[in-house]
Amino acid sequence: MNRSRKTLAIAIAAAVAAFGIGAAAIPRPPALSAQSSGDAELVAEVRALLAQNPGARDRVSVAVIDGDTVREAHFGATDATEYEIGSVTKTVTGSLLADAIERGEVEAQTPLGDLLELGSSPAASVTLEELATQSSGLPRLPVSAEKIITSIVANYRAADPYGSTVDELVASAREVELGEKEYLYSNLGFSLLGNALAEAAHADYPALAAERVFGPLGMDDTFVPESTDDLADGAPTGFTASGRSSDPWTLGADAPAGSVRSTLADMAGYARAQLDETAPGVAATEPIADAGESSTIGYAWHTTDGVTWHNGATGGFTSWVGFDRDSGRAVVVLNNTAVPVDELGFALMGDN
Repeated sequence: MNRSRKTLAIAIAAAVAAFGIGAAAIPRPPALSAQSSGDAELVAEVRALLAQNPGARDRVSVAVIDGDTVREAHFGATDATEYEIGSVTKTVTGSLLADAIERGEVEAQTPLGDLLELGSSPAASVTLEELATQSSGLPRLPVSAEKIITSIVANYRAADPYGSTVDELVASAREVELGEKEYLYSNLGFSLLGNALAEAAHADYPALAAERVFGPLGMDDTFVPESTDDLADGAPTGFTASGRSSDPWTLGADAPAGSVRSTLADMAGYARAQLDETAPGVAATEPIADAGESSTIGYAWHTTDGVTWHNGATGGFTSWVGFDRDSGRAVVVLNNTAVPVDELGFALMGDN
């Protein structure tokens, strides 16, 4: 059996085993919590909008910021409930890049190979700005037999598919081939970017995010776990889109792409700081490149029809954060199931 057929056979065997694991218990999808609190009008509006996008729901927290006014709506939660924010983490990494440029630690055109040990691999020539604007040519994820198997099994076990060390992440980056330098969403790119910025600052990524973003914004309940050892006992977990309980995602060395945990109170402050341009590294929000046919992108932040935004998804949570400086509105949506909340976020942005 040649190598490619052997790889395929192993992947199929893993998939079959994973299907057996997943079929062991048929989930009963949770329903949106009947316990609600916050602004009564917003609670009713959010409930109606969620009803238009059915799926597994449980806890949902929403903030709508208009100038100095913050309205909240909670379902089975409070403003202190902890959520995984998924890829909204990338906006933190984008802020760290803009901040590092301001500090003179790096430049937008600094090659990745100047900061990470990538040798003469194609990835070494990618610039930090290309990573931040999703135009590096890197694939979404490293492609290997091991990664395929890990992803298949993790999907059906509702487990975290990540968990590499920094050395393993860099080693996988040495092996990838670059595609066209055009918009292509890459988790791998942001994982490398965050670790490169940490290297330039002589720190690790969780400490860097805490020192330069969370601390200055008073986000005391926001942090970057790299393993489940960093989570408190009883830390909240979410549900898959089909309603299965999901393991927490902490991502290991891929943390800069999606492992931040936060609360509505902290994320509302984060969104307001982007809105009024007081956030560290706020230059990250300025569009500098195309991101598909109808959007542009800054450092992680997308802008579509005047709304600057990013969404997030892990195995058991989804999120959405957006703002519009012309209207003066920002919106945060946090959800502990894997059902998307993008439509809700955009709808709330447009109803003022």
